[in-house]
Formats: sequence, structure tokens, C-alpha cells
Amino acid sequence: MNNSVSSRLMALSESETLVMSQKSAELKAQGVDVINLSVGEPDFATPSHIKEAAKAAIDNDFTFYTPVPGILDLRKAICNKLDRENGLSYTPDQIVCSNGAKQSICNAILALVNGGDEVIVPAPYWVSYPEMVKLAEGVPVIVSAGIEQDFKLTGQQLEEAITERTKAVIICSPSNPTGSVYSRSELRELADVLAQHKHVYVISDEIYEHINYVGRHESIAQFEELRDRMIIVNGVSKCYAMTGWRSGWLAAPAWIAKACNKLQGQYTSGPGSISQKAAQAAYEGSQDEVEKMRQAFERRKKLTYGLLQQIDGLEVNDPQGAFYLFPKCSSFYGKGYNGRVIEDSADLAIYLLEEAHVACVAGGAFGAPDNIRLSYATSDENLVEAVKRIKGALDKLK
Repeated sequence: MNNSVSSRLMALSESETLVMSQKSAELKAQGVDVINLSVGEPDFATPSHIKEAAKAAIDNDFTFYTPVPGILDLRKAICNKLDRENGLSYTPDQIVCSNGAKQSICNAILALVNGGDEVIVPAPYWVSYPEMVKLAEGVPVIVSAGIEQDFKLTGQQLEEAITERTKAVIICSPSNPTGSVYSRSELRELADVLAQHKHVYVISDEIYEHINYVGRHESIAQFEELRDRMIIVNGVSKCYAMTGWRSGWLAAPAWIAKACNKLQGQYTSGPGSISQKAAQAAYEGSQDEVEKMRQAFERRKKLTYGLLQQIDGLEVNDPQGAFYLFPKCSSFYGKGYNGRVIEDSADLAIYLLEEAHVACVAGGAFGAPDNIRLSYATSDENLVEAVKRIKGALDKLK
């Protein structure tokens, strides 16, 4: 028997964020005091009114299959959210609810991309974007945006990357892994380019929408000339501290939503019924806890950013959203300690895990080999101690 997996699977890379989280867990299991800054997950509990809605759904026996695109009440709640918070008009038939925003992004890519189609992926990127494009037999076109431009794609870069084979571009704001946030004027610049290339679709990942430190969230979907090519992806995981509930969604032109519905109907069906009721409560209930969490993340960002700035050899930008810092660390490449030489960000991440007992993620996984990603979704005490350990380990490199 041939025990080889499919060529489709062989082409995929393993998620580096999950790999580092696993390595961190293994060390912890051995009794090592590891501070895990590798996971993109809020450390807060899901707000009480959301949990109560889920309990009520269970008590009311809301435990059967739901429609593939999600229950109507949740899709209506999402439409109301888009109108109330974003000034965007959608109808329930344009919403498809899925098992997390991750599935929503993959749905959109699989529904649109044919073999050989190009998808523009600005780097640094979330680790799964290029892999999803590969899964659809498309070609990821990586466009690098470094720390000197705050990790944001420019209109000129976008223009130069578009070809006749371009099918879509993926925009993520606030960004994972950098925390960068596109301003309205920066999005306007991109929209002006896209307006001239009507064959290019836009997938806008807005999962960190409410974790921003600049005020009102700006979506590229606000530009009317793009609406018939726009797929917004969002969900409750990050802003409502609901990662384990696996509840995300997309909003798109009705024909794209219908295609995603058809696709999802064949490989997962509708998302969990209890999670949908919880997500509905998240959108319809008080947003006070969301703001409290946002304020805590902002405080932690200021704390960690200030501490990292004091480490010689690290170059750090000041992110405006999400809960990540993405320092440039290439000045340490070629240096070593105890016979170990740091050749790249992967080496540095392993070194920090083993020497400082701090877990982070190598930037190469995000298309930025000169950087590492640190999540500050943990306590102030952990952050202070983690940066102290990182500084101590980096000071040993000569």
C-alpha cells in the first residue's frame, strides 16, 4: 500500500503559530515556566451575557442542524451590525456564517479562485492566506511591505502586482501579525487602483475590527465602486473573546454568498447551533465588555512597546490595533551563544523558547523573515517578565 498523502496536502505548510504553541505546551508539561506569547487569542473570558444566551439555547433544546449559511436571526443581527457600525447595507442572503472567520476566508478563496489564478497577498501576512490560495490551486503573489512603511501595502505596489491573471487581493486591517491599521486615506489609495481593475476581487479580513487604538474602524468596503467585488470577513473570536466558539462569517454579493453556501453545504454544513445563538447575543447585546477589553489591550501594547524599545538591536513599530508586536530582529543574525548561531527568525524563536522560556513565532511564517511576532494578549506581569527574559537572552548573543 502507498502511504503517501495527496499532492494537495503535500503542497501545504504546517501552521507555525500552532507549531510554536505546541512546543510551548510540551515544555510546560515538563515543568518549565514558559510564558507563551505565540498564540493569537484573548486571555479574557467570554462576556457573561453571551454565555447566558448559549446556556438558554441548550435549555431550550436548540441543538439541531441549522441552515447551512446560519440561522436567520444571526444573519439579521450581522446585517444590523454592518449598518450600525460600518454604514454598510447588506441583506441576510448576502451573509454566510461559518466555523470561524478562517473557514469564511477559505470559502471565499475556494469559491472564486481557479487553477493558475493569482491572489495578491501583502506581506507580512497571516500564515494561512498563501496556503489557502495553494489549496485552491491558485498562485499566491507576495508583495512585501516592510517596517519602514508600517507594514502596509501602497497603491503603487498594488498596481505593479496586478496582472490579467489576478483574481483577488487580501487586505487585513487591523493586521495579524503586525497590528498595523490602514487609515481611510490609505484604503482610498488602494480602492482607486482597484477601481481601474474590475476583474480583481477584494477579500477584507476585519476580524480585529474592534481591537484598534485609532477610533472608528475603517473598512475598504466603504468605497461603493468596489461593493460588487467585495467580500468582508469577520466574526466574534477576537473582539468578544470567543475563539473556541468557532463562529465567523462573510458578507458578499449574493452570488458569491450563494457559492460559499453551496461549498460549505458539502464539507461542513452549518456552524454549531449553540455558537450561533451566542454570536447573536454578542452582536445584539451590550458592547461594554468589548470596550473594556480594547482598553486593556491598548494599555498592554503601550507597556510592551515601551519595554521592547529599550532592547538594543530590536526595531519596533508602534501598532495601532490587534494584539501583536512585530519587531525586526535581523541584527542578531550571525550572532551566537554556547555554540548556537542564530541564522534566521526560526532560530531566534527557538532560542528564545529554550533560553528565555518565552514562546513567540518566527516572522518567516508570515512572509517577513527579519521579524518575530509577539502577542501581548496576556497579563501585565507576564509581559514585563517576558520582555525581561527576552532582553537577557538577546544580551548573551555575541
